Amino acid sequence: MLQLYTHSACLQHDPGVGHAERPARLSAVLHALDLDRYAALDRIEAPLATREQLLRAHSAEYVDRIFASAPREGTQRLDEDTVMSPGSLDAALRAAGAVVAAVDAVMNGADGQRAFCAVRPPGHHATRDQAMGFCLFNSIAVAAAHAMSTYGLKRVAIADFDVHHGNGTQAIFEQDKRVLFVSSHQSPLYPGTGFESEHGVGNIVNGTLSPGDGSHEFRELWDGMLLPRLNAFKPQLVLVSAGFDAHSNDPLADIRLGQDDYAWITERLVALAHKHAAGKLVSTLEGGYDLAALAASASAHVAALMD
Repeated sequence: MLQLYTHSACLQHDPGVGHAERPARLSAVLHALDLDRYAALDRIEAPLATREQLLRAHSAEYVDRIFASAPREGTQRLDEDTVMSPGSLDAALRAAGAVVAAVDAVMNGADGQRAFCAVRPPGHHATRDQAMGFCLFNSIAVAAAHAMSTYGLKRVAIADFDVHHGNGTQAIFEQDKRVLFVSSHQSPLYPGTGFESEHGVGNIVNGTLSPGDGSHEFRELWDGMLLPRLNAFKPQLVLVSAGFDAHSNDPLADIRLGQDDYAWITERLVALAHKHAAGKLVSTLEGGYDLAALAASASAHVAALMD
């Protein structure tokens, strides 16, 4: 059974009118998952991440700064893109807590256990000590560090298909051979990182897509470059930064994917998890800014996770 982690607090993070990372994003995903075909989802309320969990991926000074920046009213701008409102801290703690709880569930559950975290704000741009790109805490990095610390895993894979490079995740783990980070993303595009020449300690694999690329280029990149590296790594756990902003209708990028492409890559990652990790896979929502495209793409992703 696929577990769905979410929390109403994630709707209370409000960066302001006109901001791309708006509460309606999560509402669109959750509404799409209310259809009868998703009735079998095991829906679980996301817990708060603890300070100890956050400190596995972020510095103490950074965690303190985020807590101190949370406004009682109005908004607090952390950079030109990243804003905190009175509900943002709780939302970010639930987002990170969801992925940690999902890791616990799949590690302690039966073979083939999988989970999807429908949460916001996203996380993969947040570095160890810097908020950026709409992200406060790097939820996927917190979860990977938790998996290694708590369960002694030596090979954790993070697959990121958001259209923007997960610079924060890469920066946190680029010197840690226990983590393989593979990413497909548009280049050039924000945040200006993720070149194919960036290798970390042999554990970073970036595959770039050019503006205008579509399904053929995306699938060729994963089949020819990224999935073979994941298979060679033989991960004990597969984590997924599931961004849906490479969709052809997304306003923040220029890649031309459709919902079938997200079903395709999800099926490949599920097969990888079954081959090497007893099926253990946790996915969390990252980007996706056209509401209809996001809802359709996330639905296709979840359906493939359920199959």
